[in-house]
Amino acid sequence: MTKTLRIAVIGAGRMGADHIQRLNTRIHGAEVAAVVDVDLARAQAAIEGIPGAVALADADEALSNGDVNAVLIATPGFLHEDILLKAIAKDIPILCEKPLTPDAETSWKIVEAEQKLGHKRIQVGFMRRFDAEYAALGKIIRNSELGELLMLHHQHRNPTTPAGFTNEMLINDSVVHEFDAIRYFTGEEITSVQVRLGKATRNAPAGQHDPQHVLIETESGVLADVEIYVNAKFGYEVATQASFEDGIVSIGGDQGPYTRSNGRWGGTITPGFEERFGAAYDVEIQSWVDAALRGEIGGPTAWDGYATAACCEAGVEAQKNGEKVAVKLNAKPDLYR
Repeated sequence: MTKTLRIAVIGAGRMGADHIQRLNTRIHGAEVAAVVDVDLARAQAAIEGIPGAVALADADEALSNGDVNAVLIATPGFLHEDILLKAIAKDIPILCEKPLTPDAETSWKIVEAEQKLGHKRIQVGFMRRFDAEYAALGKIIRNSELGELLMLHHQHRNPTTPAGFTNEMLINDSVVHEFDAIRYFTGEEITSVQVRLGKATRNAPAGQHDPQHVLIETESGVLADVEIYVNAKFGYEVATQASFEDGIVSIGGDQGPYTRSNGRWGGTITPGFEERFGAAYDVEIQSWVDAALRGEIGGPTAWDGYATAACCEAGVEAQKNGEKVAVKLNAKPDLYR
């Protein structure tokens, strides 16, 4: 069995560049063998200072490189399907940043391809599962420390959005994380999604209605809601409050010490997701590497990617019609049970 993952990182943008530095400086048992980006100059800049790494402009070239035995996909979601299918055919460990693919139909193709392989090779990058506070809340739920979980209340706030961030992207790029978190916390599938559009901020760009209120129900009747507010101006804040039979647990929100001095008080808010979930990304990637070296995966599966894609489709439909929309899922294959 291989003792070191020699990873091809596909995509050297914001997320890919962050993972490249993480793999090169903080992760054990793995090395960056290649970086692929359509902008070859960006790939070359990303491998600077990494011995033995090569910069490539084509994913096929990386997958056929004999020095590569694992792949980390950090391209935009619409490019994932083709790369995933080729990597599955190589039967190598795969970490795919969310989304698995942008829609349930193509995500199901990936699930089917992995089923034919006969074992799990794909880990999907839902990093919140590796955050210390998420893990602590998950343990409270699983151990029934405060009785049954009844409701979940989520806040997902960004300071602003980049150009071209559409109304649908509030669901597909942001609330997708809450869909996975709800499934992680409850251990259940989501059965329905409704989206309510209330008063909008003047800071939202044309064509985007912000904020939105997303209402969610799981198989056992756990109710969850998400305030998605992507032009909140004050910083990046992701928080959850869980209501139990015997108590309330809150995670996230303000970070760092809360200080009172010179007639003032306060703390800090993280400016972006890298700062808020940096430690979680480290734990996530190390978990993937360690599991891959054992021939396993160390986190969310291709089924999780497919199920959240189906939730996103229901969410986008609910945005448009204001109705409660059922989440449509195929039967869960034995491979993921």
